[in-house]
Amino acid sequence: MNVADRKMSSADINVPTAPLSERARIWLIGGLLVLFLALSWGPTEMAKVRLLFTDWRNMTEFASGFLQPDFRDGRVYAEQMLETVQIALWGTALAVIIGIPFAIFSSSNICPVWVVQPVRRLMDASRAINEIIFALLFVVAVGLGPVAGVLALAIHNVGIISKLFSEAVEAIDPRPVEGIRSTGASRFQEVLFGVIPQVAPLWSSYTLYRFETNVRSATVLGIVGAGGIGQSLYETIRSFQYGPTAAIVIIIVVTVMLIDIFSARLRKSLL
Repeated sequence: MNVADRKMSSADINVPTAPLSERARIWLIGGLLVLFLALSWGPTEMAKVRLLFTDWRNMTEFASGFLQPDFRDGRVYAEQMLETVQIALWGTALAVIIGIPFAIFSSSNICPVWVVQPVRRLMDASRAINEIIFALLFVVAVGLGPVAGVLALAIHNVGIISKLFSEAVEAIDPRPVEGIRSTGASRFQEVLFGVIPQVAPLWSSYTLYRFETNVRSATVLGIVGAGGIGQSLYETIRSFQYGPTAAIVIIIVVTVMLIDIFSARLRKSLL
């Protein structure tokens, strides 16, 4: 058989196609998404995007004020940034400690539906409320300071941690759990020795990711008096002190970059 005989035309190749119902569902979802975007055009005033091009000189004039960072209070800003990182660290740690039991109770392959659904709805409520709202509540409860920021991040992230962790639990291999169950182990032992070892690396990666995100979130909690560098950032912006504002932004960006590099390497070693 020569080379020409081995070649097949595109008409001779049976390309698998999705069923009509599947294709219709995809087109329906895409059409609804386009419809929602179209309906949201007016309420979100997307037509004003043109101002980015027509009034670019105003933005250039405003941005020029940030070209000369003022680091005269750099030591103070660095200490506040360190406090911000510490707030994020404690908030993440508390969220993981509290979130692990909720993650187990939210896993449909571990707990019955009458337990899973109420816990999931509670975690939905925790995720739905922004950290700033929680920070305002805790400032009233415990007063001004970083502890309000820690509690705000912890409560908000419990819902996120439980969601991420429960999805990892639902994706485990059931065979180790079944093997442990066959030995007469209790439900707690099944989770401890059959589930946790499988999801621990992924849980660790999710925890590091949430810590990165919480550092960014913690930078604005100071606006409501919940500690960290946010208060200084808010004051300098409100008083049009562009130099100090630029210095604070640079410190925040460098800190987040360093944490991102460190956590990325750590995640690779865990997975």
